[in-house]
This record gives sequence, structure tokens and C-alpha cells, in this order.
Amino acid sequence: MGRCDDASGPAADVREEPDGSLTLLPRPRVLATLGVFPLARKGVTSNPGSGEGAVERVASALRAAFPGRFTDDALLHWGPKDSAEIFAEAVAGTAREGTPASAADECVFVGEDHQERGFAREAGLRTAAHPVFTVAAVENRPVFWARIELPEGRGLPGLKAVADHNEVVPVHVASARLVLAMATMVGAAALEQAGFPVDLRGPVEETAAFLIRDDRPLAPDHASADILGGATTRATAAFGLVAGTTTRPLLPLGSAPGGVYLAVPAGSAIDDVHLPGAKPGHTERLFPDPALLSRPGEAWSRGQ
Repeated sequence: MGRCDDASGPAADVREEPDGSLTLLPRPRVLATLGVFPLARKGVTSNPGSGEGAVERVASALRAAFPGRFTDDALLHWGPKDSAEIFAEAVAGTAREGTPASAADECVFVGEDHQERGFAREAGLRTAAHPVFTVAAVENRPVFWARIELPEGRGLPGLKAVADHNEVVPVHVASARLVLAMATMVGAAALEQAGFPVDLRGPVEETAAFLIRDDRPLAPDHASADILGGATTRATAAFGLVAGTTTRPLLPLGSAPGGVYLAVPAGSAIDDVHLPGAKPGHTERLFPDPALLSRPGEAWSRGQ
């Protein structure tokens, strides 16, 4: 099973140095995941930009950040990931002298962008939204959107201790009692066994999660219901409004701070989740990040 990653996406953050060179900083759990596949051929699909020497700058940073990991130049593919073409090229690059290329469904593309995963799937590859779920993709096991509840007496450090060693990656820390995450059935079972109730929603596949804040004043009849029903009433109203403005299938992920979580499929534009009449900044795209459980205060300080 081959892997076609984006080393400047889910695998690492990029820092530009004063001399113009780049430094890639591996993200949490990435190196450990790479270590699970010591013999698998690993590649990169990345858009380094169009500037002079852009490819070499990224390639040099890749070699420095991941020594001995991405050594096969035939599996390094540089360019825009705005169609299935580059992913088909990545599959073709798995061919060796005297050996045909791997079948597309024997390759896994790991990418946090749901549009890019959609193009990879179009080319026949399996996909994973985060490196943590690479094994699940190899084994053809689904990953789900999940709401994790923290009971009284259990805190985020305890949840992190479980999540960091299982197929669980948070995407938003709503409060000290609720976390939105991605998880496999295996990951969800580990959470439940550790005492963290999990509400699995739909499969992640080629979808992206959004937090839609609803700052509109509610109509009088809805306002009285909001007092009684709390966040659920507002979330239902917000989801109904967004769903009414698009023909795209939307997946409700439950109430969120001041609004609703929802997932949208590849091919959707930001306008597809626009809440009519809302103030600027009401929509936030959510990304999987194991480090979120270590720094939830950053989100809370911004009122998220």
C-alpha cells in the first residue's frame, strides 16, 4: 500500500526563514504515524507555488524535516491539487522498472482539505483526513464525525491522554464539557471504555466541518423556545436556514457555541454555508488538530 501525502498540509507547518529558506515543522502524531509504515513507499503531493526555486525550497525543507522518510523522487509530485490529474500522476509514479504501477485503490492520500480528498477519490485513491487515520484508510475502515462529552470530574487532559493514543483527532473544543472530533469505531470504543461518552454522526469521507455562529435575533416564538430549549433550538434554526440556501447535502453535527456544527461535501463553496443576515466572521472552517486539547483557551479567548 503506497501513501501520497501533502507534507506542507496535514504533515507539517511551514516557516519561512530570514534567508528565504523554508523550515517544515512536523505536526503532532505525524512522525509516530510514519513509523507505523517503515516499509511502505511514501510520497508527497504539494503545491510549492510558482516562484523561482519554489520546488527546491520545499524539497530541501522536506528532506531536513523528515530525514529518510520521503526518499523516492518518483513519488514527489509538485503542483496545484485542483483536479484529479496530479493524483493520477502520483499513482503512475509508483511504477518501478519492470514493475507496473500500483492500483489506485492501493494508494492513500492524506489531506485535510476535503476538496483535494475529493479529487484524489475521483482518481481512485483511498483518502484520510489526518495521518492518524492512515491505518484505517489502508484497512478500509470509516472515520466519523464525533461529539465527545466530558462527564463531571473528567477534564481535557484526561481526554487528551486517551485521544493521543487512539484513532481520535479533535477539530474543535467547544467547552470544558464538549469536543467535536473525528474518530473511527476503534477510537470511539476506546473513549467509551475510558468513560467519555461519544455521539457518532456521519462519516467524514470527503466532507469538511464548519462552526456556524447564529447572531441573529430570534423571532418572538423562537426566542421563547430558545429559553426553554437552549442551544438545541438555535442550532436547529441555524441549520434550517443554511440548508434552505443550498442544494448541497449538509450533515448536521449538533449544537455549537452560539450556533451549529455542520459538515459539507467536496465541491461546496463557502457561500453554501452562509447564514443569511449574520454578521461577518460567523462561519469558521474547522480542521483536525491533536494539539487542540492542549490549548483550548486560545479558542475560548476568541469567543469560539
